[in-house]
Amino acid sequence: MNAKRYFGTDGIRGVANQSPMTSEVALKIGIATGLFISKDKSPKRVIIAKDTRLSGYMLESSLTSGLTSVGLDVFLLGPMPTPAVSMLIKSMRADLGIMISASHNTYEYNGIKIFGPDGYKLDDSDESEIEDIIENIGSYDLSSRIIGKAKRIDDAQARYIEFVKGTLERDVNFDGIKVVIDSANGAAYKVAPLALWELGAKVVSIGDRPNGININHEYGSTSLSNLKKAVHNNKADIGIALDGDADRIIVIDEMGEIIDGDALLAIIATEWKRLGKLKKDSVVATILSNIGLDDYLSREEMKLYRTNVGDRYVSQFMRENGCNIGGEQSGHIIIGDYSTTGDGLLAAIQILSIMKKSNKKISELAQLIEIVPQIQRNYRVRDYEKINTKEIDEIHKIGQERIKEKGRVLVRLSGTEPLIRVMGESKDKKCLNQTLDYLMDLIEERFN
Repeated sequence: MNAKRYFGTDGIRGVANQSPMTSEVALKIGIATGLFISKDKSPKRVIIAKDTRLSGYMLESSLTSGLTSVGLDVFLLGPMPTPAVSMLIKSMRADLGIMISASHNTYEYNGIKIFGPDGYKLDDSDESEIEDIIENIGSYDLSSRIIGKAKRIDDAQARYIEFVKGTLERDVNFDGIKVVIDSANGAAYKVAPLALWELGAKVVSIGDRPNGININHEYGSTSLSNLKKAVHNNKADIGIALDGDADRIIVIDEMGEIIDGDALLAIIATEWKRLGKLKKDSVVATILSNIGLDDYLSREEMKLYRTNVGDRYVSQFMRENGCNIGGEQSGHIIIGDYSTTGDGLLAAIQILSIMKKSNKKISELAQLIEIVPQIQRNYRVRDYEKINTKEIDEIHKIGQERIKEKGRVLVRLSGTEPLIRVMGESKDKKCLNQTLDYLMDLIEERFN
């Protein structure tokens, strides 16, 4: 019998106090993860960070209990961005890193992301092994194991700020650039404004008053209206929105227009190719990235590789194929020379550096690619676990046959929510909407 699946496309996620985001399950995850990483029974170290959700305290305590019960020493970082965990694993010589966050979701949700000793998110086989341990946890005798200790680390934020600042060329600063930074009332509410200010920018900070329940609420990369207003009211040169754990970025230009991850990838890749830093003249993105990115990179003699949805799949492909720029349309930007995962603040520093060196507005830089109209729709299903993926593949083929050469259609199961996601792209908006209407009716008929 197969073990129950806990991990989705980006760790374990759910509503707090409902399985699997309960203190009981978190305790088991801590024990199982500790057993997984300490098979040789040698002393191991793990770092834990979290975003600003109230449930973070509960999950942090349970994970710590589980990890220390099997002999791991735990170092608690407090509120920190997800990419800081990846970076600090190496800095602190840890064997494992855990981030407690549900990313862009509202405060009711929470999640657990696990990073290995190399700073990369665990792969599918490692996650399956942890799931097996969780399901058979009663068969492990823990009575003879030495108990570990826990300690809070006070300088973690300063370490991360110095790291991201160190990725900038020595002769570049952001003097003269006015930035509105929206931290989504999340994990970067302290580090993001401070890092940009220390680099010379004139900083207007919003979404920087977390209270445990306002993370991603009316602020952040999925709620851009307040950022647009702040850019307009402050006559700013650029608006930068992070999400709750600061591993993604969306930009607003000086006129209030949205610049998504695809455009940011094009801007960074173009500059890095000019500098001779773009490895293999290639960019890695996911199946959701706009075909406008594909067209632009092809014209500029750069190659686009696509992976499954999830920045860890992008990161894995980059590592295995020697690429150093990749990301997702949603704003996960991975700069492989410095980070193993999406890092919103690091990407922001790259974009501001390009603006400064080129003396161009962000709106000018964003004109590199022509975004083809893209529409995404979701259908919430009751019996998500029982859905046959062959049916999803069949609906996908039907959609592609209907739209034909006029664009493309993608139908897939969400890896984080009980949703069927439908995406379509085409310059023919009428054909696109008709195709998506047909597919949504078909999904309603089959899965209602």
